[in-house]
Amino acid sequence: MTTTLHSIAIFVTDLERARLFYEEQLGLPVNKAGSFGFEFLYDAPHIGVHPAQHPDAIAMVGRHTGLTFHVPNVLDFCSRLGEQGVRFVAEPRQQGFGIMAMVADPDGNIMALWEDNVTPPEQPE
Repeated sequence: MTTTLHSIAIFVTDLERARLFYEEQLGLPVNKAGSFGFEFLYDAPHIGVHPAQHPDAIAMVGRHTGLTFHVPNVLDFCSRLGEQGVRFVAEPRQQGFGIMAMVADPDGNIMALWEDNVTPPEQPE
């Protein structure tokens, strides 16, 4: 049997507020919705956004998620997010591996937005 990654969980205090951020502001499609919260992205791994009800889940609200989303035209995307009031933990900045910005959802869960603009090395013939 092959084990595959199904989803990554993010815990929040307000599901509707989180849905607005992830679906309408970040543009992630909702795959499933229910009392468990929301599952975003059609293909695995999914992003699961769940209500923080258990003490362990509550402790994980408002932290760095470790997630990085690849975003073509990240500067334009970040400009639109800024106009919508999304909180930037780090403004878009050119780095050695591309342009990266860090944003927080309404509960303070932090994720990166990244655009690769590094030219891959030429392959020998």
